[in-house]
Amino acid sequence: MVSGIDRPGPASADTAGGPVVAIVSSAGGLVASGVVLAGLPADLHAAVIVLQHMAPDHKSVLPEILGRRTRLPVAAARDGQPLLPGQVAVAPPGSHLLVTAGLRLALSPSGQFPPSRPSADLLLVSLGLAVGPDAIAVVLSGKGNDGATGAAAVHRFGGTVITTDAATSVHFDMPAACIDQDEIVDHVVPLDRVAPLLLGLVHRPRLGAHA
Repeated sequence: MVSGIDRPGPASADTAGGPVVAIVSSAGGLVASGVVLAGLPADLHAAVIVLQHMAPDHKSVLPEILGRRTRLPVAAARDGQPLLPGQVAVAPPGSHLLVTAGLRLALSPSGQFPPSRPSADLLLVSLGLAVGPDAIAVVLSGKGNDGATGAAAVHRFGGTVITTDAATSVHFDMPAACIDQDEIVDHVVPLDRVAPLLLGLVHRPRLGAHA
């Protein structure tokens, strides 16, 4: 359990002010993200962010695809938009996605060259800093190690880290990179258990209470 970390100041009235779930993935993550979102109710009391690696010049239809698999409203993230409970914001191509201290989203051009784009690390680090124990990082299928540093930041500031297990990850690199770090992952579960786990975390009295 992380202690001695100051919580950010209160969010404005038009922002979530509560749990924020960030679902990050790469190769194999489209189907996995859809499975997670399909298990979440329309009245979810948490804001949701979905990030999947894609080329900057890629024309993304990810919001439309995911929107057909969930009861939650899904849209591409916009610069400056508030994080609201029960809504899903999808990282667009060509931009890194950050969470600000005011619980709003910020887009920053990613450029044409690696590292991974959009960056799961940048999103999760900013999420951990912005919401502390109310942050929930979900690392799904993907190649490489993007997200491991960000997951460590979420853990450092009292949030919760979830990864899928090897058996249900098409590519286990990204979850494994988190698991390989020293005790930063709270839950390693099969893909079909991620959504029920999220519901339990969203409704518990205080997020980030590591066992």
